Formats: sequence, structure tokens, C-alpha cells
Amino acid sequence: MKIHPTAIIHPKATLADDVEVGPFCVVGEHVTIGKGTRLLSHVSLDGWTEIGERNEVHPFASIGGPPQHLGYRGEPTKVLLGDDNVIREYVTINRGTVQGGGVTSLGSKGILMAYVHVAHDCRLGNHLIMANAASLAGHITIGDHSVIGGLTGILQFVRVGDYVMVGGCCAIGQDIPPFTFAAGGYRAHLYGLNTVGLQRHGFSSDRIALLRKAFDLLFRAGHRTAEAIKLAQKEFKGQEDVARILSFMAGTKRGISRAVHLDLEREADHQL
Repeated sequence: MKIHPTAIIHPKATLADDVEVGPFCVVGEHVTIGKGTRLLSHVSLDGWTEIGERNEVHPFASIGGPPQHLGYRGEPTKVLLGDDNVIREYVTINRGTVQGGGVTSLGSKGILMAYVHVAHDCRLGNHLIMANAASLAGHITIGDHSVIGGLTGILQFVRVGDYVMVGGCCAIGQDIPPFTFAAGGYRAHLYGLNTVGLQRHGFSSDRIALLRKAFDLLFRAGHRTAEAIKLAQKEFKGQEDVARILSFMAGTKRGISRAVHLDLEREADHQL
């Protein structure tokens, strides 16, 4: 274990043998840190926080601080981080609230770039990328392999599905279904599939074509959401990718973001 002499480690904190703690870091009483994790400098780990293995936390990140919630009364709620994450400068991850289930979590192999904020009770998946200054309100869910652009803000209780790309400088107030691309500034809309992202993750051209056909039926044909789901269930019966979209849509509480005109989607694809 390598602990810089200026670091302050509570004697009841639990650190694996090979953890590195750099200058001026502060680790609280109830913190647990797994093997191979490095705190570079000026990192604050507070509250009931569990950090997995091989994470890299950069200067002035704050993980496990109390939620910015008026109802919080010091309850022992948690932050849980998986393995192999990179947490860059000035990132803040607040612990959960009793009202929201008590846990804020991040999966494994994620990158949270500088100034990202993750509020109380957010549940973030694996292989997530959040660019600089992206901000999440409370109770947000983001799926695996998704990318959130810089300076984007997401409203509380919104869900973002797997393999989603959200552009920069967006305001997201409704759910973003799996495999899609959302952009457009204030009140962002769906611009079609996250085609580039799907190709990078090994989706075949036939698989993407099927998803595009389902997208057109669900979001461009003018059907109400419940009707579109029924039509897609019939037309794409047995198609696993489409079933993931339909299950996601059926569980919405915020509503599903609307799609823009097809010509704008083609223009967006061309720019990518």
C-alpha cells in the first residue's frame, strides 16, 4: 500500500493492500477501496462508499458526499463503484437517499470526464462514457455502452437505454430508447439509430437494418405509443433487439423522446 504522508485515512476505512493514495486525499470512516485502485491527489471519499478494483480517481474528485436533497437526514446511504473506471478531475458522485432506494451506483469500465455530476440514486451501467460537465439529476438510469455528450443535462427520473448516443449541450427531459441517437439542444429529440456506435460494437448491417425498420414503425409512422408497441410486437416477434426497445418503452414514466423528420436524421448521419 502506498499512502502519501499528507493523505488523511480514517483508521476504520478498509483499503486493499496495493491501493495507492496520493497527496492530500481524504478517505472517510465507512469507505472501502478494492485492489489496484489509485487516488491520484486531492480526492475526497466520504460516506458509505464502496470502490471496486483498478479504478483511477483524478484530482479534486468527490465521491460519496451527501445528496443535494432537502429530505436527507444523514442516513447511511451508499455509493457503489465497480471496477476499471476512470474518474476525472472535479467529478462529483453523491450517495443515495432513503426515498430513492439508498444507492447511487456506477458499473465497470466507465469514463467520467472532468466536472461530471452524478446526483443521488442514479444507476449507471457498464462501459459508460460521460463527457466534460455532463450533469445528471437524481434517480436517473443509464444503460450499458452509452455515451453522454459534454454540457448535457438530464432531468430527474429519466432513463437512457443501452447503446445510446446523446449529443453535447442537450437538455434531456424524456426517456431515450436503446440503440438510438438523441440531440438538438433544449428538448432534444431522437435522430434515428446510433449507427456509428452500433457498428463499433460489432452490430451487423442486417441487425442495424432491422432496428432501423423497427425505429421507423415505432417513432415515425405516427402511431400512439401503445398502438406502436402492439404493431411492433406482432411484426418483430422473436427479435431480441426490438424486444429490448419495446420493454423499455412499456416501462416509461417520463414519456419517450420524439423523433425528428427523416431528412434531419440523414443530415445528422452525414455529419457523423
